Amino acid sequence: MSHAGPFTVALALAAGIAIQCLARSVRIPAIILLLGTGVALGPVGLGLVQPGALGSGLFAVVDFAVAVILFEGALNLKAPRLQREERVIRRLLTIGVAVSLVGGAAAAWIVLGWSWQLALLFGSLVVVTGPTVVSPLVRDMRLRPRLQTILEAEGVLIDPVGALLAALVFQVTVAVDGSGVFDEFGGLAARVGLGLAIGGIGGLVIAGLLRLPRLVHGYENALTLALVVFLFYLGDLLLPPSGLLAVTAAGLVVGGLQTPVDEDLREFKDQLTVLLVGAVFILLAANVGIEEMRRLGWQGAAVLAVLVLLVRPAGVWLATRGTELTLRERWFMSFVAPRGIVAAAVTSLVANTLDAQGVPGGDQLRAMVFTVIVGTVLVAGAVAWPLAVTLGLRLPRRDRIAILGAQGLGLTLGRVLRDAGRSVVFIDTDPRRCRVAEADGFPVVYGDGLLERTLRRVPIELVDVAIGATFNDHLNSQFARLAHETFSVPHALVSVDSFDGSRAPEHVRKSHASVLFDSAHDQERWDVRWRQGQIEVVWLEWQGADDGDTEPAASGGGDGSAARTSAEQSVILAIERGGRIRPMTSDLQPRSGDRAAVAIYTPEREQALARLADAGWRRTANPEREPEGDADRPREARDL
Repeated sequence: MSHAGPFTVALALAAGIAIQCLARSVRIPAIILLLGTGVALGPVGLGLVQPGALGSGLFAVVDFAVAVILFEGALNLKAPRLQREERVIRRLLTIGVAVSLVGGAAAAWIVLGWSWQLALLFGSLVVVTGPTVVSPLVRDMRLRPRLQTILEAEGVLIDPVGALLAALVFQVTVAVDGSGVFDEFGGLAARVGLGLAIGGIGGLVIAGLLRLPRLVHGYENALTLALVVFLFYLGDLLLPPSGLLAVTAAGLVVGGLQTPVDEDLREFKDQLTVLLVGAVFILLAANVGIEEMRRLGWQGAAVLAVLVLLVRPAGVWLATRGTELTLRERWFMSFVAPRGIVAAAVTSLVANTLDAQGVPGGDQLRAMVFTVIVGTVLVAGAVAWPLAVTLGLRLPRRDRIAILGAQGLGLTLGRVLRDAGRSVVFIDTDPRRCRVAEADGFPVVYGDGLLERTLRRVPIELVDVAIGATFNDHLNSQFARLAHETFSVPHALVSVDSFDGSRAPEHVRKSHASVLFDSAHDQERWDVRWRQGQIEVVWLEWQGADDGDTEPAASGGGDGSAARTSAEQSVILAIERGGRIRPMTSDLQPRSGDRAAVAIYTPEREQALARLADAGWRRTANPEREPEGDADRPREARDL
């Protein structure tokens, strides 16, 4: 038995991540499988997971996991979006919480016949929604941005609110007599103030340290994790449970300050959160008495129905009355409120405290809350998708191509893609270039492509491919990174003027982008040629070997050499494969049947075609797709 505790943790970690991988592949909410696995592996099942063997260490593990999860959730919330929806979010965290507290308590008191103290405790424990359930659900559905922001923010920010509320209710109803009620409300204000202060200062310290690469280089993730855990336990040491509020506030501060290692930090926290969520759900589910859940009988199901069909809709409608939310959005929010890990963790802690103090009802409380967790997750998983489709709240399919830089090769590529049936929109800060693109029939967004408000006008949520095609390599990479990380654009491509040896530059690799075109190219040189009408687009067909050893970039590479000079005779712009066209990238290997749109420098046309033929490309007849460069070039381009 001495090894039961460590084995329990190890098995929970391994089973948790395995189940989440399975859930993703079969598109089932992971929490459902995690809860079932926890019960199956726990004392009432196979007996392999023994939470009791951990003793008080169980809640140390849970506390650590909750701290990391809340920090990660807050880290991913974007300040501009929160500010736009601040009124709705604030009212959900106040009016919505109050309705859930009173409604949940009334249901438990009337239907289950519990004492008012236990019923009020139950109401305080079910006010939260779970960010670990809500966020993946709404992101997979691709909800409209406003609705997604509100639901994600509610899921993250309501957790510390719910934990503080549960602590207050516990102290008022169980731990003190009536004379200490006002003292407890004063204690709540102190906890909120302390949590915000610790989190705010701690977030500034973390962000400041991350801006000192010489000091923390290589240890950024470990440093952040250590400080987050420290802030959590510091808050709980001084005034529990202010640690939850502290790590949430710290996450908001660090996320809002855009630290230099922002991407790596988020990726690390995402992976760690996935690992911890799986383990903690299995441990907590294994600690639930299934027999107690069965004893609830129809009354437990009735309380769940009241929460789902009456309490949540009432809270949403009262909290969103008079706001800009549409009726369809309010209906959807009314039926998407799955409870998650914080509800499970705080409930287990409260129930164990009740048991330790000899107060009856701990097992019933734990069983009823876990019934609510399972039931609300099942309801959300079952109705969210069809309800979003029926109400028209999902974004259309991503099918647009956004190109930053309305110039030379970018415009030439845009014309090829548009003529093949793709929807293309340009973004630029130069009014003259914008006018040229508009004269060529393209939709154009005038503004800074690195600002969120500019990308909202694209709209970026409908973009499938984001292309950085300016003269500035680093600007291209920043645009690609913003599109990919902030707006989840699936594909990001950037043009570069040189390679780092045989690899793409480091800033391109860090932005999770591919190199645009067949190789590095001198964009400014091609822009001059375009303005002078010296570019022709021809279509070629691949007739070389398909062994994967051929260079996809027939134009080669190199810098300042004869190879570089010859490389600037042509640029492979796009590849048509299987009836669908896509922008060319340097890592794309041509296959039999591929057709390529190639920009040719007309003064060296014959040399370029000969060189392309040597590489395996042959001319194909397709006159309707081969506009002569100067013929379709807008007249305004000559004035650039």
